[in-house]
Amino acid sequence: MSATILVYFCIGLVLLIIGAELLVGGASRIAARLGLSPLVIGLTIVAFGTSAPELAVSTTGALGGQADLALGNVVGSSIFNVLLILGMTALVAPLTVQRQLVRIDVPIMIAVSGLCWLFALDGVVSRLDGAILAGGILTYTTTLIMMSRRESARAALAAAEALQPPEPPTRGLFGRLPVQLVMIVAGVAMLVLGSRWLVEGAIAVAHSLGISELVISLTIVAAGTSLPELATSVLAAFRGQRDIAVGNVVGSNIFNILCVLGFTSLIAPKGVAVAPAALSFDIPVMTAVAVACLPLFITGGVVSRWEGAVFVLYYIAYTVYLVLAAQEHDALVNYGLAMKWVVLPLTALTVLVVLMRDLRRRRKPA
Repeated sequence: MSATILVYFCIGLVLLIIGAELLVGGASRIAARLGLSPLVIGLTIVAFGTSAPELAVSTTGALGGQADLALGNVVGSSIFNVLLILGMTALVAPLTVQRQLVRIDVPIMIAVSGLCWLFALDGVVSRLDGAILAGGILTYTTTLIMMSRRESARAALAAAEALQPPEPPTRGLFGRLPVQLVMIVAGVAMLVLGSRWLVEGAIAVAHSLGISELVISLTIVAAGTSLPELATSVLAAFRGQRDIAVGNVVGSNIFNILCVLGFTSLIAPKGVAVAPAALSFDIPVMTAVAVACLPLFITGGVVSRWEGAVFVLYYIAYTVYLVLAAQEHDALVNYGLAMKWVVLPLTALTVLVVLMRDLRRRRKPA
């Protein structure tokens, strides 16, 4: 690694940290001002802002004819978000899961993952498919904001009936709306620039090692463009803004599929082509990890540290599989069999047992 790449890496890391601090701080203050819950802010403003790199990379890849890069970035980022970001965030602090996520947002994440798989079956995400996906993000965002405003109005009415004074607005410099908006914009800009500098160095190293474009997009590019989500969610959890931390992950996945893949398919001359490897393995993995969130979120309404550790280990296992497949290593067959017939069944059994215990506990009278 050259000295220039190392310098870019260090500066990029600093920009990520500062950008995440500005974005979380500005978003939480905007939430209080607009009467939106921190969860909705995490699902919309924070999630969309931290997903800006995915949108930029996928759009550029589609226009440049690099279909593997466009689709692989979306799929790889979605896997990275759930397994590594949610996992590492839960390791920092156990994450409380609101009922809205279990009832609305996670099922939507599962549904759009399945929809992506369905659209990819014919080998291309066409412009019509992209229009459907893009329309979905507009509907989802509008519905979320309307629901949050109604809930805030009901809460304000209840407080007024109980003769409770409203919470005073934040004072000082950071209590001003223009300053809060500047914090969000500056935070997103720093996150985008920082992640770009980090990923450029990683891509250069990967190309020198002869790694394929699809594997690079599923791992290095996906991880690099997801660094804003990682920095934001971990910092939000550390600061106690856990609704923003979880909402950022779920909202980013929904945004990636509906908006990033949707608009990329719309502007690509022939839609976004789907690589056979992505259709047979990576898209099913993306859908599976989305489905895995539901039972884990239901159990106790908390993503515990051990569940976060399991997610992180699965991301490591997924990355190892991609590397072995790229090198056509002799150990690939045995590794795949071990994952399919030992690790995955044991994990599913553990989750099922925990879920049954949780349901049994809820049924017992207090």
